[in-house]
Amino acid sequence: MDFINRSTIEIAKELLGVRLIYETEHVTYSGYIVETEAYLGVKDEAAHSFNGKHTPRVSSLYKAGGTIYGHMMHRYLLINFVTQKEGVPEGVLIRAIEPEMGLSKMSENRGKTGFEVTNGPGKWTIAMQIPRTIDGTHLNEGLLKIDTRHRKYPQIIQESPRIGIPNKGAWTEAPLRFTVKGNPYVSHMRVKDRLPIEDTWKS
Repeated sequence: MDFINRSTIEIAKELLGVRLIYETEHVTYSGYIVETEAYLGVKDEAAHSFNGKHTPRVSSLYKAGGTIYGHMMHRYLLINFVTQKEGVPEGVLIRAIEPEMGLSKMSENRGKTGFEVTNGPGKWTIAMQIPRTIDGTHLNEGLLKIDTRHRKYPQIIQESPRIGIPNKGAWTEAPLRFTVKGNPYVSHMRVKDRLPIEDTWKS
């Protein structure tokens, strides 16, 4: 996947349905990305790099596209993929995963079953036991990989405002959250809006 020569919004949409894989010594975890959010760098009031903020904590955002930017929020590790050339701090937050391989171990790690196992940005990283040291590494060069060949394609991509972005003016309402419509693993999914999983993907 090209993480440098296209817009961050395009990449955020294209990541939906991509197979994400995390390989440990004992378990291989995998799942399909069902929810992303785009963060548009120095102009985006909700981005960690807004106004060119460049501290050690956000340094990975300034690396070349395909770098993993991992940051902590309320004790949870959140993972973003950097999406532009070096020095342009934009990225895509991976918010939710539809599990595939390693589901029983994911449930054990989370202490949860069903959709709660991976339906949030801090949930799936716990489920796959991804460490904070992933920050600054590069996709497909370490334990965290994406597979763009054996992937799924959404029936409908839904656009909406990002989650948990209050008091940021136009950026609060900007439709920069992208989801596989109806997929029950999307975070904050209302029960009445859930569809059978197979109906959310193209056949």
